[in-house]
Amino acid sequence: MADSFQDIIPSSGSQLPKYAVWAVTRGGIDLARVIQNATPGIDVYLSKKLKAPDFPSMPFDRLRDQVQTVFSRYAGHIFIMATGIVVRIIAPLIQHKTVDPAVVVLDDLGRYAISLLSGHIGGANDLARSVAEWTGSVPVITTATDSHNLSAIDVLAVRHGLYIENPAAIKSVNMAFLTGQPVALHDPHRWVKDHPDFSGLTSISSVDLKDRTTMPVVKITDENKLPISANTLILRPRSLAVGVGCNRNTPTLEIRQFLQEIFQSQNLALKSIFCLATIDIKANETGILETAEWLNIPVRFYSSEQLKEAQGIERPSEMVKKHVGVTSVCEAAALLAAGTTHLMVPKLFTPNVTLAVARAASTLLE
Repeated sequence: MADSFQDIIPSSGSQLPKYAVWAVTRGGIDLARVIQNATPGIDVYLSKKLKAPDFPSMPFDRLRDQVQTVFSRYAGHIFIMATGIVVRIIAPLIQHKTVDPAVVVLDDLGRYAISLLSGHIGGANDLARSVAEWTGSVPVITTATDSHNLSAIDVLAVRHGLYIENPAAIKSVNMAFLTGQPVALHDPHRWVKDHPDFSGLTSISSVDLKDRTTMPVVKITDENKLPISANTLILRPRSLAVGVGCNRNTPTLEIRQFLQEIFQSQNLALKSIFCLATIDIKANETGILETAEWLNIPVRFYSSEQLKEAQGIERPSEMVKKHVGVTSVCEAAALLAAGTTHLMVPKLFTPNVTLAVARAASTLLE
């Protein structure tokens, strides 16, 4: 059971930092106070009709208007009110289970904590269990795999930080779990192959994969090698570090387009990038920072002394050494970030940008 909301935000879903609690009755205030005391950092929204001067909260006039304004700003929402009210308010805001925030509904007597929306990927099932623990209520979980005490594949993906490339294939895998049918696992780089969470899957090779036409397959890879069957679920490990070098004030679009061109030509998945890496004198380089923001990943900065320690550089440059004191920026940074001595993609360049790619060892990501 999670101890606080930070523990139940999904690792491969939303990166938003908070949950919002909504109350429209006096009983709702009491429960909101319990939840806020149990896990600090939650924002509480109260109807202006309620008077609670000693309780830090944000007042609203119309519930529907306020929810519509902030719905996507939170990792999840806890509504202390009737389920019907919540359904009518959030219905126009629902997009897809891969991006929707978690929604839990709690009656104002604190009897039931209902996981209403985004139970698996968004984490609403775990949130409902936590709310139940904090308030003494009964968690209500209706997703089929949870009802049968089975782990859903989308839950396992979130747990292990794997990005779901094609969510439509989730259904065939989870249905196989429910009916006791075999599911194949293609994991050539052993990202999860040895983890007990995946021990029930049948490991197959690349040769076997070509012959699979009916059995659902979970394929864990940072490579784009099409075609795949409709019942093959692609999960992306955060396995690739991209080293970046660029001239001062290189436009963001130029960096992004070059990165996309390289990944397309090398059959690599952008969603498997876990960081950009470069020299520390680029800490304020807008193009690099905005590219990382576009990818929703961090940038790792290394000093020239650190870059000199990198092993596995394939294309050193005396010109680079003349300007920044090291023979390699993009290759060295990629190697250091990935914790390896082997480059997947040695330095490639345009007149303004240099890029290199390295794959981390699977143990680095656990």
